[in-house]
Amino acid sequence: MDTLVETALRLRIIDWVQRQAELNGGFLYRHELLSHRIDGMDLPVIDYSRGIRNPQNFTSTLSIVASASGPYDDAESDDGLLHYAYRDGDPWGGDNRKLRNAITTGQPLILFRKEVKNIYTPIAPVYVVDDVPEERAFLIALDESFTFVPDPRNLSVPQRAYAVRLARQRLHQPAFRTRVLVAYEVRCAVCQLKHGSLLDAAHIVSDSEEHGVPTVNNGLALCKIHHAAYDQNMMGITPDYMVEIDSELLAEIDGPMLKHGLQEMHGRTISMPARVADRPDRELLAWRYAKMSRR
Repeated sequence: MDTLVETALRLRIIDWVQRQAELNGGFLYRHELLSHRIDGMDLPVIDYSRGIRNPQNFTSTLSIVASASGPYDDAESDDGLLHYAYRDGDPWGGDNRKLRNAITTGQPLILFRKEVKNIYTPIAPVYVVDDVPEERAFLIALDESFTFVPDPRNLSVPQRAYAVRLARQRLHQPAFRTRVLVAYEVRCAVCQLKHGSLLDAAHIVSDSEEHGVPTVNNGLALCKIHHAAYDQNMMGITPDYMVEIDSELLAEIDGPMLKHGLQEMHGRTISMPARVADRPDRELLAWRYAKMSRR
């Protein structure tokens, strides 16, 4: 396949992945990725059984899958790059050959984080920037600028800081959103809205706080209006899972959105994940609720 044609096709696939993921709430289902079609032909975006997708007529890898073993940490390191292990078999042939070729071609890839069974969070585009044979791993960067870095293994202090910040924005935040929305069955905990594109994963304790851990029990699936109200302490959630609207807001008169969207939520009990371990931590709710009380 001609390089320009392949690049254009990749960019169309990446655009589809991003749009479809946003409709769902930031993630895709396995069946969506396997049944993908473009220009009248079947072109699965992931492989049926392997963690790497190498279409026959592509010069280099289209997508890779990384399974998360913790809140974030699959192959991530403190340099902000992902260290993606060689595929089994010949380190210089097979799947590894096309992944290594991506260093030369500079073609964009899609990274999928497999958060839970059959659920994939896309991060795209990403780039293979180096090969580390002694680790049997490739270095994956989250920004094209790293393809121009002479030695990605030895980033300068500013480059490393930038890479770590990117990892937080492009890996951590989408992963947290997926885990929270899936746990809440893609619905707002307050009003039950079920449109994934209108839902966020709100932190109970902000990730800027020392105890703002990236776990589902420190998150709430909220529609955008309730997320904004929660962040501004106009709406609180008590340790007993009760919605409380600020008293001044309750007294206002300002049309149907305020009345139905916020004031009528006062006194409701939030919906919660089926899995007990995913339900909001009462101590974290109490800490956050105290901030609203001091408002």
